[in-house]
Amino acid sequence: MCKQPRHEQTAKTDWLDSLRHEARMLVHELDATPGVQRLFEGRIRQDDYVHYLIQSYQYVRWSEGFFTESGERVHREGRNPALAELLFQKAHEERGHEQWLLKDLKALGWTEERVERAPICTAVRAYVEWNRFTTQSGVPTAFLGTAYVLEYLSVNRAPGSVDRLIAESGIPNIDKAVLFLKGHGAADGDHVADLETELRKLTSPAEQNALILSARTTRTLFPKFFREP
Repeated sequence: MCKQPRHEQTAKTDWLDSLRHEARMLVHELDATPGVQRLFEGRIRQDDYVHYLIQSYQYVRWSEGFFTESGERVHREGRNPALAELLFQKAHEERGHEQWLLKDLKALGWTEERVERAPICTAVRAYVEWNRFTTQSGVPTAFLGTAYVLEYLSVNRAPGSVDRLIAESGIPNIDKAVLFLKGHGAADGDHVADLETELRKLTSPAEQNALILSARTTRTLFPKFFREP
């Protein structure tokens, strides 16, 4: 009888270890991807950096809406009200982040109209449609798994990337074109810790698995958002 509670506690916490593993592996795999290495080391060419910013705009523009729709579904379906509030909070945190990207691109000579006409890579399209599916038809809390790995990535790589880009890249106006990286690097440290605190309350195995699957899907797709050098 004494062993059962310990077993149950292990089962409850192991899934967060799996989520952290996906986040750590995303960082590891990006570190080993040449096109991404150039960004992290501040050696990325201007056209490759522009490509990264455009692809980022094309997925970030959906984030607030996905969080809001997911929160509404959780609320409507009578699921955990605390998770609905968490999703609405994440929607608020994401508000306006696509504008950072448009300002970064404007500093590099790209108008919003030109950004909108630029091609969207297949990995970004897949990312958007996967998260649209989970938001509208799958497990609505799954987008939190996506958010977790991307926020973990930001806090671990964005601040150093900003400093190196400004010091090393030689891209004209680069100091005015790092709002997106700088903003995420500054905020996401607290976001990761806060998100873990809330996710510890998630007890449904189906929802836990859905978050891990979304994290793994993001880990698979995200390296392809970058252009190879």
